[in-house]
Amino acid sequence: MRGDAGGRILDRRGRPIRDLRLSLIEACNFRCPYCMPADRIPDDHGLDAAGRLDFDQIETLVRAFVRVGVRKLRLTGGEPLLRKRLPLLVARLAAIDGLDDIALTTNGVLLAAQARALREAGLGRVTVSLDALDPALFRTMSGGRGEVADVLAGIEAARAAGFDAIKLNCVVQRGVNDDQVLPLLAHFRGTGVVVRFIEYMDVGTCNDWRREHVMPSAELRDRIHARWPLRPLDPHYVGEVASRYAFEDGSSEVGFVSSVSAPFCGDCHRARVSADGHLYTCLFADRGHDLRPALAAGEDALVEAATAIWSGRDDRYSELRGSRGASRRHVEMYLIGG
Repeated sequence: MRGDAGGRILDRRGRPIRDLRLSLIEACNFRCPYCMPADRIPDDHGLDAAGRLDFDQIETLVRAFVRVGVRKLRLTGGEPLLRKRLPLLVARLAAIDGLDDIALTTNGVLLAAQARALREAGLGRVTVSLDALDPALFRTMSGGRGEVADVLAGIEAARAAGFDAIKLNCVVQRGVNDDQVLPLLAHFRGTGVVVRFIEYMDVGTCNDWRREHVMPSAELRDRIHARWPLRPLDPHYVGEVASRYAFEDGSSEVGFVSSVSAPFCGDCHRARVSADGHLYTCLFADRGHDLRPALAAGEDALVEAATAIWSGRDDRYSELRGSRGASRRHVEMYLIGG
């Protein structure tokens, strides 16, 4: 078992495991072209519950990962709010000793009806994906499945329910939605909601990614700074994925996730588990590790399996992107939640 003086499990590059991104369901009510395009993914994808981990299995899995070092859990999808009885699961996970933080990433369409129950169950934070404020463009970018008004209502419901750490994630594509950057900030500045702009990444195999569609964070930052001056902020912790900036006028902050232009592989401490129980050690992995045999044997066996897998981890795809050592066959983003 490879570890440091503090007893944490380290991978081959000396990185501990701290965050677990857990997908609850493969299904989604959107068909965003960069993730789950409608012409390639059928409407009923992921709706069959037979292959998903049940709540007992999920609780056992999370307890095991806490034992190997996980302190932060993020519930993802697909669209996690499609998972039935989700507040019940959140309450069970919130009771796990040693788990310091539970967050959820959602497209927000179903959030208005569930925000209060999730907050009361113990959910700590919410991140909403929102790629456009313009209703027509938003509808297009959701594959014709979403209305931006529903997302905005979900955000307001989350604020009313007492969530005080709401973030918005916007994946920016040049020539597609880069004109939405300033309108999004204008709408949310001063509300306490933190908007984060994410570089368009080559996740999965079905989004036809091209580098010329990437809008580098530095370019976005300069555009925003010209409208509202910014100043850099220190990270909250080592390995934080977003570079943080404050508006000099005191109106909240903005973040930039720069996996393409400024890779942060060296500090990556995130593991991902799909809804069917496969562990992925990188967002750009080409395969997962099936945890179900170990899960069937119990928590101790799962701890051993997770330790062995993480100890052998050597991923650094974003640093290798475009080189001969970088595989272009990646797991689809909707399977592991981005």
